[in-house]
Parts: sequence; C-alpha cells; structure tokens
Amino acid sequence: MVAMIPRGRVATYGQIAAYLGNPRGARTVGWALHSTPAGVDLPWHRVINAQGRIGGPPDGYRAREQRALLEAEGIVFNRGGRIDLEEYGWQIP
Repeated sequence: MVAMIPRGRVATYGQIAAYLGNPRGARTVGWALHSTPAGVDLPWHRVINAQGRIGGPPDGYRAREQRALLEAEGIVFNRGGRIDLEEYGWQIP
C-alpha cells in the first residue's frame, strides 16, 4: 500500500490502517514502517500523521530527513510544520 503512494502526495497512518481493515491500527502501521529492513525500496516518507505532521520528535534526524524528502517532491509545510492534507493528501483508490 505504501509503495502505491504517488510522488508529491502523502497518506496518513490511519488511512492505510483503515484500508487494510484495521481502522484503529495507525500505530501498527507506524511500527511496521519503522521495522522495515534497510535496503527495502519503500517511500516511507510519504506517510504522516492525521494532523498533517511528521511523526516522532520534530528535531530528530529522521524527521529532518522525511521533511527534506517531502519538500524535494514539492510538498509544502506551513509555518506550524503541517502539510495541507486537502492539497497533498492521496485518495486511496
């Protein structure tokens, strides 16, 4: 499912969980992404929380890396560090 998210779009952990049949499984999706082995080509950076924010500590290395990857795809963050889900959110087919 994560591999299907197009460049320049984001999906939420909850969206993915609901699509997979577990609407309360957002944390499980996050855990699964975090546990993905190195070298697996998966656009993990396109998955964010329901508030349009990057998960985890905002000043951590992974958060900075995720933001840089998203910005490189043309995604814009507002001053509060949020992504407009209306504009950049991916509608799961």
